[in-house]
Amino acid sequence: MYRVTVKRKIIRNLQKLPQVVRDQFNRLVNDLIKDGPVQPSWMNYSKLSDETYHCHLGYRYVACWRCENGTIEIEVYYVGSREKAPY
Repeated sequence: MYRVTVKRKIIRNLQKLPQVVRDQFNRLVNDLIKDGPVQPSWMNYSKLSDETYHCHLGYRYVACWRCENGTIEIEVYYVGSREKAPY
């Protein structure tokens, strides 16, 4: 079981997103807690570097997270439009 933290800014930004995207994000967080940072079943999932990952929550929205190797801490550092994603 992993521990997932979501930055306060991310939580505020989620309120501005469509309900469908928020629901998808909640499912992603549950999967991260249960299975860890590697989520190949998610749409357009990819490993961005040794410690960072991303997937699509819909056509226009993505989530990015990081997990240092060997830890159970996962930090979600971006949820929003894919055009503004930090990768």
